[in-house]
Amino acid sequence: MGRIAVAAVVSLWVIPISVLVDRVVPDPYMDEIFHIPQAQRYCRGDFGTWDPMITTPPGLYYLSLVYIASLFPSMWFAKFAPTMSSICSTAILRSTNAVVAVICSVLIYDLLIQLRPTLGEKKATIYAILLASYPLHWFFTFLYYTDVASLTAVLAMYLASLKSKYWLSAMLGALATMFRQTNIIWMFFIAANSAVSYAENLYGQDSVLQNKHKTTLEDNDHLSHNRSTPISSGLKKRRMHNSSSNSQQSAFERSEFSLHHPPGFFYEILDVISKLWSLKWKVAIAFAPFVMVLLAFVTFVIWNGSIVLGAKEAHAVSPHFAQMLYFGLCCAAALGPVHFTQATCLYQSFRKNKIFYSFQVLLALVIGFIAVFFFSIAHPYLLADNRHYPFYLWRKVIQVHWMLKYLLIPLYVYSWSFIISILRGEHQRRIWVLSYVIATALVLVPAPLIEFRYYTIPFYFLILHSKIGETSNWLLIGGLYAVVNIFTIASVPGMLQPGMVNLLNHPSLNVTMKSAVNTCKISVLHIAPGNGRILIPAFHTIAVNLV
Repeated sequence: MGRIAVAAVVSLWVIPISVLVDRVVPDPYMDEIFHIPQAQRYCRGDFGTWDPMITTPPGLYYLSLVYIASLFPSMWFAKFAPTMSSICSTAILRSTNAVVAVICSVLIYDLLIQLRPTLGEKKATIYAILLASYPLHWFFTFLYYTDVASLTAVLAMYLASLKSKYWLSAMLGALATMFRQTNIIWMFFIAANSAVSYAENLYGQDSVLQNKHKTTLEDNDHLSHNRSTPISSGLKKRRMHNSSSNSQQSAFERSEFSLHHPPGFFYEILDVISKLWSLKWKVAIAFAPFVMVLLAFVTFVIWNGSIVLGAKEAHAVSPHFAQMLYFGLCCAAALGPVHFTQATCLYQSFRKNKIFYSFQVLLALVIGFIAVFFFSIAHPYLLADNRHYPFYLWRKVIQVHWMLKYLLIPLYVYSWSFIISILRGEHQRRIWVLSYVIATALVLVPAPLIEFRYYTIPFYFLILHSKIGETSNWLLIGGLYAVVNIFTIASVPGMLQPGMVNLLNHPSLNVTMKSAVNTCKISVLHIAPGNGRILIPAFHTIAVNLV
């Protein structure tokens, strides 16, 4: 019942807004000028032509073919689309993501039930609907981008892994990499954490069997003692059993730490490594499908000469460590209502151990300074296209004054402290948090372009595993998302995009535009041939430089 409710409610906004977007913006917009023509080539059966500016694999185009093939019979008999070109119209291709977004919301519901068994259907339904309205995911539901399908494939892979369906999870991982290459990192992240859980479950089962065997031996010894039989054989059996049992124990369990002595992070890592090593062959067999996908991906990268398919020079791997700081700030903003309670918890933790936390804060500030000073990258795409939030964040905030980017460092540090604190729940292992941070870094740091869309998948892992439990916080988060989404629809006439200046392909270029960017005030601009200049760079992205 919960799945049906989630799908129904999400459909209530997906369908009408999709129709609205298609009416207002019937032509390909922004990156759609690459994706839609490529998908239409596939619809015509032209699989040999590839746009050199497209960097992602053709997974979205194949998905659209399957989707359109499922619609084709009814459309054919109704004479709705007499030609193949009309079937693969912009509106039909965009509707692929609309359908996938509904499926994604159901997957979010299932993940909430799986990760929080005590949550209940009612709360899981509400939370799933709220998470489906996350602005960066919500907006791209209505355009032909790879982000919605990419997120859906990753969440499906994660759900299958949590249910111990590793072959299915690996196949979904292969599918996810067909939408975005960086999803190979999330596949490895999911496989690694699943392997840890798998080893711990096997180890727990062995411990239960050993305890049962030990109890049986003790009962037999007690019975033998009552019958006045020699107990030496029983003692010998117990010694042999204890010896074998000790040989199976992990390094952590053989140490001085136990339930009465909570383990440190270092011993937790040793414990995991020990268990994985003791069960290495079982783990290797169970997770062989993931290894096969990983090897296939490595083979592709070697053959292709790069991770990306097109525009390789513009997407070269770079040490963009400042990207992690922007991600932390973006997540902290997206979870704004939680700060009221979480900031208090952070302050109380600081008061308990001022010296330790002061050292941590100082170290984080130094790392943040190094990342900002040495590893801040201004990509040409970022500076050329003024239709995105990152453009204004860079031009109107970071570059306003040379000191401002350094004054933001304490805010970056707080953002990451906030992220770690909401992940450190009662049942959340520290090694999972560490692996999450590493996976996020592997995805974001090599990317030279600041693009908030890249933050969507790590954000969903964060929110799904956060210890946000109060319904009031969830409702406030949902209210925040609703305000942002409504503002997106209402504030920009003609085209809908968070924080971007509207630019329609009007011959006279006389377009009145409104744009609200973060804390920047709303301004109304009038672009005409005399006061605006249209640039079409080599990468075909239309940009407006206001003079």
